[in-house]
Amino acid sequence: MNAIATSKETSTSNDRVQFATFYVGELLMGVDIRLVQEINRQLEMTPVPNAPRHVRGVINLRGEVATVIDLRTVLGLPPAEQTRDTRNLIVHSQGEAIGLLVDRISDILTVRPDQISEPPSNVDGVDGKFFLGVHTLEKDICVLLDVEEVLSDRD
Repeated sequence: MNAIATSKETSTSNDRVQFATFYVGELLMGVDIRLVQEINRQLEMTPVPNAPRHVRGVINLRGEVATVIDLRTVLGLPPAEQTRDTRNLIVHSQGEAIGLLVDRISDILTVRPDQISEPPSNVDGVDGKFFLGVHTLEKDICVLLDVEEVLSDRD
């Protein structure tokens, strides 16, 4: 599993890795914090004509245009409905700012690489190809999202 091996090799001080966690539906997910530029509430998007179904639109981030992806749609779940808790998790991928539309933000998760298990073939109906691994918490599991795989899975 190259992605986890890479995380293990480039882990933070004290051999720990940090993930920004969030919910998509009832599924707790995490993204390597080093990929996260910011979390914002800007939900007014400009639609993009003829864009794939998972592209919700674009937003202006202080002069930089960011494409907003509906993470629910990419993962095969019903499209997101915006609520008070909906946020854009802005990540960088291949030199571009991308907004991942998530249902709500959770916390920062700090784990040792050996606390990350191999990803299952699916979790709650979501294809395991989108996961780097899972971390078991006391009352839940956190699925660690492979951002590059999510962004490469275009319609």
